[in-house]
Amino acid sequence: MLEAHKLTHLHEGDAYLEVVATFEERQKSRYRTTTRCGKELVWFLDRGYVLREQDVLKCNDGTLVKMICADESVSDVSSDDKFLLLRAAYHLGNRHVPLQIEKTFLRFQRDHVLDDMVKGLGLVVSHKEAPFQPESGAYSHGHHAHDH
Repeated sequence: MLEAHKLTHLHEGDAYLEVVATFEERQKSRYRTTTRCGKELVWFLDRGYVLREQDVLKCNDGTLVKMICADESVSDVSSDDKFLLLRAAYHLGNRHVPLQIEKTFLRFQRDHVLDDMVKGLGLVVSHKEAPFQPESGAYSHGHHAHDH
């Protein structure tokens, strides 16, 4: 079994495996899963760190494993009116909802109550299966334990 305790960077030509994980799974400091090629993997990371798309785990045996965000059931909120998007971001944030903020839309994990709330603000909600990578928060510590 592959065992990872730290993050690193890929360099041109590095061989690596890939693992696909949901937002819920990527939040876990200790987690057991399987890579795309079927190898068992367990990671042990600092509490509070959320793995992000393209993060690279370095295993004890030197194997590198790149993180891929899984498609999840999400709601995308859009409007041509940027003020309405700001209002929606405020109200969703006020409910402590993990929120992905993009230039032209907001994304959260699908929830019919939240969908109705933002529709009530005058925004359009669409549902899809897509990667979910919310903002990490103003007080997050970013990447840690990288090799240099």
